[in-house]
Amino acid sequence: MNAPPPPLAPTGRSQTAGDLLEVSMGPHHPSTHGVFRMNVVLDGETVVKLTPVFGYLHRNHEKIAEKNSYLGSIPYTDRLDYICSMTNNWAYVLSVEKLAGIAVPERAEYIRVIVGEMTRLFNHACLAGFLLQDMGALGTPLMYAFREREKILDLFEALSGSRMMCNYMRFGGCRCDLPEGWPEKAARIGAGFESFLDEFEALLTGNEILRARSEGVGVLPRELAVNAGVTGPGLRASGVNYDIRKVDKYGIYDRFKFRVPLGERGDVFDRYMVRILEMRESLMILNQALHDLPDGAIIDPKVRLRNLRPKAGEAYGRIESPKGELGFYLISDGGPIPYRYRVRPPSLINLTVLEDMCMGHTIADVVIILGSIDIVLGEVDR
Repeated sequence: MNAPPPPLAPTGRSQTAGDLLEVSMGPHHPSTHGVFRMNVVLDGETVVKLTPVFGYLHRNHEKIAEKNSYLGSIPYTDRLDYICSMTNNWAYVLSVEKLAGIAVPERAEYIRVIVGEMTRLFNHACLAGFLLQDMGALGTPLMYAFREREKILDLFEALSGSRMMCNYMRFGGCRCDLPEGWPEKAARIGAGFESFLDEFEALLTGNEILRARSEGVGVLPRELAVNAGVTGPGLRASGVNYDIRKVDKYGIYDRFKFRVPLGERGDVFDRYMVRILEMRESLMILNQALHDLPDGAIIDPKVRLRNLRPKAGEAYGRIESPKGELGFYLISDGGPIPYRYRVRPPSLINLTVLEDMCMGHTIADVVIILGSIDIVLGEVDR
């Protein structure tokens, strides 16, 4: 008669060596979307424990901001999610505007929506490309996504002088107006992006390998998503109808018609599909904003940008960034620098459910589950 297996030691490793295998993935693994490590415990190839290890890119962002002027922190926000500079700027300036009671001209609000939705377009396209690369699809989908991203980055460079670290938004508006012919170029790129999405979906969405690798993999239950504070496409892929553009109607989002795509199972495929559908909705918003773009000022001239001193108080401003709820909590003591400055980073919050999503899956699945969350380590570590 066979003896019963030995009990597990407190560390999770069997007292008989060799039953479980501990693998350290990273910190330079090519699939980890930045400087990141996962300590994984495997039973064969099945994940029984996973611990994210981060902090390699910590730059002390929040404490630096407590030594900077309000204006001086805008370029630092560019470096949080270094793919989505424009939306980082927007969340921060929105928080300061709430703190200081600053109004924004109508034209500037439209420009913010335009560049914000363009940012969502190339973020989601690149996420889909990276996800397919993580599955082993070489670089073709990613290069298609980068091709479209380049067109938008060229527009951002013409507008702000920089392709990625735009430092464009200001309290009470935007740093500069749109160059001549810029809206027309944006409209043409939007029309081309729609054709790209049709091509992208024909290549990917019905692909049997993608579906076999992603359907039923990395399921995030609705209740866990809500309780863990997950936001953005990951939350909506689990069937939760929550989009801050609809909930808060910040800026002028209440003027645009768009729907909020939802998933049913909350698996990797749903997280991919929700982003594809969100890109189509972003194109609808972009077309409406370009069509209705008014003339007028792009910044409130009464705002003292270089010597801003909000009254003592606190404010929390948030937006629906491409990765989820990006918020800034600020406390003013009436001086020229924030007394307290705190970032609510969606990448970090969404990463907290990684182990729950990976349990019971194989080591190969872990790579694509992480990819489907869409994290950027500059935002995780700050």
